[in-house]
Amino acid sequence: MIPQFIIISVLLFSIGLVGVLLRRDILIILMSTELMLNAINLLFVTFSRMHQQIDGQVFVFFIMTLAAAEVAVGLAIVVMVYRRLKTTDITKMGRMKG
Repeated sequence: MIPQFIIISVLLFSIGLVGVLLRRDILIILMSTELMLNAINLLFVTFSRMHQQIDGQVFVFFIMTLAAAEVAVGLAIVVMVYRRLKTTDITKMGRMKG
């Protein structure tokens, strides 16, 4: 049962990594980052259960807190950039220099 969770976690992380590397829309990149963090959470819980320790599950709460802060700050930045540029394409955000 445990190896299936590890495989699912690796697949979820890979999908998130592909989304971060290949997409240009900032909202898709933020969602892909969340997917990678959830894959890491699943892996921590799996290893915590496998070794009968609670350390991994406690660390998941810290990652969830980090993810919530990332969403709050990230979406605030996206809204401000969208108001100024009328796009969420990261290639067009390069002209905001200076």
